[in-house]
Amino acid sequence: FSGDVDAIVSGDGAAVECPTSLELGGGGEGETAAFLPCGLAVGSAVTVVATAREAVAEYVEALERSGSGNGTVMVAQFAVELRGLRASDGEDPPRILHLNPRLRGDWSRRPVLEMNTCFRMQWGKAQRCDGTPSKDDDHVDGFPKCEKWERRDMADSKETKTNSWFNRFIGRAKKPEMTWPYPFLEGKMFVLTIQAGVEGYHINVGGRHVASFPHRMGFTLEDATGLAVTGGIDVHSVYATSLPKAHPSFSLQNVLEMSDKWKARPVPEELIQLFIGILSATNHFAERMAIRKTWMQFPAIQLGNVVARFFVALSHRKEINAALKKEAEYFGDVVILPFIDRYELVVLKTVAICQYGVQNVTAEYIMKCDDDTFVRLDVVLQQVSTFNRTLPLYLGNLNLLHRPLRSGKWAVTFEVRSASHNVNP
Repeated sequence: FSGDVDAIVSGDGAAVECPTSLELGGGGEGETAAFLPCGLAVGSAVTVVATAREAVAEYVEALERSGSGNGTVMVAQFAVELRGLRASDGEDPPRILHLNPRLRGDWSRRPVLEMNTCFRMQWGKAQRCDGTPSKDDDHVDGFPKCEKWERRDMADSKETKTNSWFNRFIGRAKKPEMTWPYPFLEGKMFVLTIQAGVEGYHINVGGRHVASFPHRMGFTLEDATGLAVTGGIDVHSVYATSLPKAHPSFSLQNVLEMSDKWKARPVPEELIQLFIGILSATNHFAERMAIRKTWMQFPAIQLGNVVARFFVALSHRKEINAALKKEAEYFGDVVILPFIDRYELVVLKTVAICQYGVQNVTAEYIMKCDDDTFVRLDVVLQQVSTFNRTLPLYLGNLNLLHRPLRSGKWAVTFEVRSASHNVNP
């Protein structure tokens, strides 16, 4: 792994100040988009004032094949999305939050709110709200994932009409429960607000909470740098408030503690027991700083018997790369890999760890971990010390019957691994 990192990294690393609020007018045809340069933070809110259009006829080939009419169906829906930066050319940007109200329903034939995420054009498991309230223990920041609204096909299961009249007769009537209709109507204006919380996003319509969507693994608030509104909707205005002034991941003065006590020791020339390669994302300054202050302070590392290094690829954002270079030069524990970071390159990062462990240090064992892992170094060293050193050692989970995935994010093509080797390893 060689390359001119200096040619890729440019800028002085200074965080550009971003506006704390944005306002965008509507009225145009097609997609309405807004750029949020520093992403979102806890408490940030995006408000869309719009009118849902009347339903239009759409042709569904599968519906006609099933014999259900001529395949024409009336559809009224739109989507509000928080998007991230495009991972690579030829692909759609990741959907950090995809909110899709379907006013006339879909296969369920009931109005629904569907929420989901999408990365590398692979959708996650959808969360659907159809008027059925969430369970009492299914909450996000104290709010239910799905609120209750009126449904013609479902009676209130908590209390039948007979029990209601009987309880009123004996003086035990409950306080009437407020019920609301589906929050969107064709041809009617609405005010939709998406607010970022600690545990997830909260959706409010007309000032009333209707749904909450928990954060998904790998998606952070700071990555939500774009807003897009598409579909059968006329946007009148868009407002974004309480936005962060700077991108939190590369605000060095807020994350990195420039102190000599956190600097790494030089790589020793003599034999060491363990070399640890830590996979880390480009903008995970806080995660790396947390590791320096915690398990990197184990005596084995401080005494030089164990060496740990972060392996970090480059970002599309030049200011993050410049900040990463400053971090690497100061702490001396970051190995910058000369390619743009993408999830599927985790194999290249792993190979880079092995190459560094062979070419730059002399270690009995090599270990790989992520920057969200707390390593009990004392336990790891105790485990490896109990094995016969004359034999090879693999410490971890290995599924000998796992078959290569041929589609999706973790796909392995037949050119890489043929069908004759259909079982790993």
